[in-house]
Amino acid sequence: MIIGPLMIDIEGTCLSPQEVEFIKSPVVGGVILFSRNYKNFHQLLGLVEEIKSIKSPAPIIAVDHEGGRVQRFKDPLTIIPSMTKLGNLYNKDIKKSKIVAYRIGWLLAAEIRSIGIDLAFTPVVDLDLGISSIIGDRSIHSNHIAVSEMALELTTGMRDAGMSSTAKHFPSHSGAKNDSHKEIAIDQRNYLELNKDIYPYSLLIRSELESIMISHVVFPKIHDVPASLSSVWIKDKLRGELNFNGAIITDDLSMSGAALKGEDPTDLVTKSLQSGCDMVILCNSTKKISKIIANLDGYVNYDSQPRLEKLYGKGEYIFSELKDNDLYLEAQQAIANLK
Repeated sequence: MIIGPLMIDIEGTCLSPQEVEFIKSPVVGGVILFSRNYKNFHQLLGLVEEIKSIKSPAPIIAVDHEGGRVQRFKDPLTIIPSMTKLGNLYNKDIKKSKIVAYRIGWLLAAEIRSIGIDLAFTPVVDLDLGISSIIGDRSIHSNHIAVSEMALELTTGMRDAGMSSTAKHFPSHSGAKNDSHKEIAIDQRNYLELNKDIYPYSLLIRSELESIMISHVVFPKIHDVPASLSSVWIKDKLRGELNFNGAIITDDLSMSGAALKGEDPTDLVTKSLQSGCDMVILCNSTKKISKIIANLDGYVNYDSQPRLEKLYGKGEYIFSELKDNDLYLEAQQAIANLK
C-alpha cells in the first residue's frame, strides 16, 4: 500500500467511528497527536496501538515534542527543558553542551518510541533574533553555528534511539514578528540576508536529515506566497540548491498564516502538494476532511514514498525499563542540571 500525503488530527482520547473511516482512506498517511489526546500513559499506548491497527502500512504517528512550551505529553514522561537552556550551556561549555544535547535527543526519542509514536517534530532550528512572537525560548540560540551544532547532536541522539528528525520551520520563522498560527507572518529579508537562518538546514542535510517542516511565513522579496505553498522555496531552494532528499512536511495548513486570501483548506492542500511537499498536516478541520479525501482520490507521488517510509520509528522500548539504561540515567541527570 501507498503512504498517503495527508496527516490529520483526532479530537479526543479515543477514536470516533468517523475518524476510523478517515484513517482507512489511502489519502491519509499520518496522524498527529496533541495534549487533548492524552489522558494517561496506558490510554495513550492503547490509542496509538488502535491507530496503527487500522491499516497497513500503518499511519505515521507524530507529535510536537520539543520541550519547554511545546511538549504535549508529560507525566510520567521526562519534562524536557526549553532549548534556550541548551544554548545557555553552549555559552559556558561547548563540549559539555554537545554531550547534553545528544543525551536529550536520545532520551526524548526513546520515551516517545516507548509509546509507539514514530516521529517527534523537532528540533526547532529557528534563530533567536528577538523578533518572532511564537519562537522565543523554543530557539536554541541566536548564533547560527551554535544552533547548527546543538541541532546536529540532538538529531544524532534521536537517530541512535530509532527516531528520525524534523528540522523546522524552513526557511525561517525568526524574522517574522507575527504568529503564523493567527495571522499572516511576513519576513522582509532577501535571500542573502537569510543565509544564517538557512545554515543549520545545510549542515543537517549533509548529515542525512530525514525531514523538514516548512513554514507559512511569506518572504515577499523571494516569493509572494507562504513558503508552504511556494515551489520556489520547495523545489528551487530546498530540493535544488540545498539538495534535500528527505520528506518535506507542511506546518498545519489550518493556521491562518497559510492563506493569503482566505483560501479554503481543501485548496491549500492541493497547492502545497503541487508545490512539492510530500505530506501536508491539516488539523481542526473535521468538516473538510471528507472533501479533501475525495479531491485527492487516486493521488500518488511515488517520489514521496521512500522519503515518508524513513519516518517510521525503528527502536522499541518499554518505558518502565528505561530507568535501567545508563544513557537514560545520564540524560536524566543532565536535564536536572539544566533546570
